[in-house]
Amino acid sequence: MLRRLALTAVASAAALSALPVTAHADSTLPAPIDRLTVTVAHSGGSGDGTYVLECHPTGGTHPDAAAACARLEEVTVYGTDPFAPVPSDAMCTMQYGGPATAHVTGTWQGRPVDATYDRSNGCEISRWNGLAPVLPATSA
Repeated sequence: MLRRLALTAVASAAALSALPVTAHADSTLPAPIDRLTVTVAHSGGSGDGTYVLECHPTGGTHPDAAAACARLEEVTVYGTDPFAPVPSDAMCTMQYGGPATAHVTGTWQGRPVDATYDRSNGCEISRWNGLAPVLPATSA
């Protein structure tokens, strides 16, 4: 029994070592590009409009693509969604941060993104500010 187990292990190791390099997870396939479309309205400044933000490599029409990509890298933590909405049971201050709205769509780290933002209460204001400079500063 032990001899059969040892032979099986040796045969398996030999078979795996014979696989071509392209079958390994670290193959030379290009990484997917992180690409987001950011649409901002009523921000009270020059940030209104629709921008494309590309990261890995950095590019697109976003006015500060390098800083925006760096911020997304900073807030992306394993197991969390940097674009997640405010939880429905969150207790938020009743304050109004202005009429600004934003919609972010696309792909971030291989996952689809479809997130909306506003400044209707303290939680939403904090969520917006936490994503700056992906989303612009507002005048309110």
